Amino acid sequence: MVSQAPNRGSGPGLAGDVLLIFMPTPDAGYSWPDAGWIAATEARYPGLQVRWLPQKDPATGKPRTPEELPAEVWEGVTLLCSSWAPPARLIPHVRFIQAPSAGADRWLLHEAYKDPRVTLCTGNGTHATQIAEWVIGVWLMWRHRFLAFAEHMKTGSGFEKQDAHDVLESTGSRVGILGYGAIGRQVARLCTGLGMEVYAYTRTERATAEARRDESFRVPNTGDPAGELPARWFHGSDAAALNGFLAQDLDLLVVAAPLTAVTTGLLNTEQFAVLGHRPASTYVVNVARGPVVDTAALMTALESGQIAGAALDVTDPEPLPADHALWKAPNVFITPHVSWQSQKRWGRALEMLELNLQRMAAGEPLVNVVNKEHNY
Repeated sequence: MVSQAPNRGSGPGLAGDVLLIFMPTPDAGYSWPDAGWIAATEARYPGLQVRWLPQKDPATGKPRTPEELPAEVWEGVTLLCSSWAPPARLIPHVRFIQAPSAGADRWLLHEAYKDPRVTLCTGNGTHATQIAEWVIGVWLMWRHRFLAFAEHMKTGSGFEKQDAHDVLESTGSRVGILGYGAIGRQVARLCTGLGMEVYAYTRTERATAEARRDESFRVPNTGDPAGELPARWFHGSDAAALNGFLAQDLDLLVVAAPLTAVTTGLLNTEQFAVLGHRPASTYVVNVARGPVVDTAALMTALESGQIAGAALDVTDPEPLPADHALWKAPNVFITPHVSWQSQKRWGRALEMLELNLQRMAAGEPLVNVVNKEHNY
């Protein structure tokens, strides 16, 4: 089937647009597709047609890919909100893509992304709260030795008060946040509440108050929109600049940078050696993407004691094979890329879409637009 070009004007407004929503169906708390939301949205924007398809096949209950949707679903689609990047042939007329994910990495090689007429927006900020909670959770788990006590519970032995003599509190500790976007800013907020000192690292310099502001989607009363929390800011796009940041006696390093060609392997043998100038002192947490950290270098750092330990919600490869040596590396805690999940996650994704539809209809700048030069 050849998709017909939609009949819509060239100015602001959504008349003639076709919006396709294809996202996972939450297990509880939502009735998706939401017929009421569809009706209200079409009424709010006359001439807009909304199609909402659940990821799970209604007949089988099994997840399906974009290619498995009926062909007519893709007819004339100009606006897309999807957790998956469909083949370019299915969306020849698309002009706007709302990705629920924080990063744009799954779109970077897509033909639609390369088209200068197509705007891609991410879900940056919609899951900053739960990811930041995951970061603080694993940090406190490490500092308070929760895993050790959990093991004592299983065996019923060695469960003594003196085992807690090396418990460490967070007050006065220093956290370095590599990538100071929505996630990094909420981590900074929580760390500040624990009495920690925050250092931030960004690709470009943030020397002015205006440069330090963040205009991403933000849950009310969260984050650091004005960029006021870091005690020190660092910046750069080369190894020397990054190493200077890593040499700042960090107790906690939170990796929250987007995955691009530049950030792939950003933390490797050289960087772990810098962290190792204080052996077994820095706890490394990765909530970015697995390839941002070189896995072999990380394992060496764990095994040699260059770093204190690591908590990984993402790995390279991902999923991590059952026989991979990283599972048995010392002082490592791994979860299967779940830090972004919460009962409010998909509702916020819908809020993000609503906000951009509103701005698009009014001819206003959209939120979370990906910079195609830097790919985030």
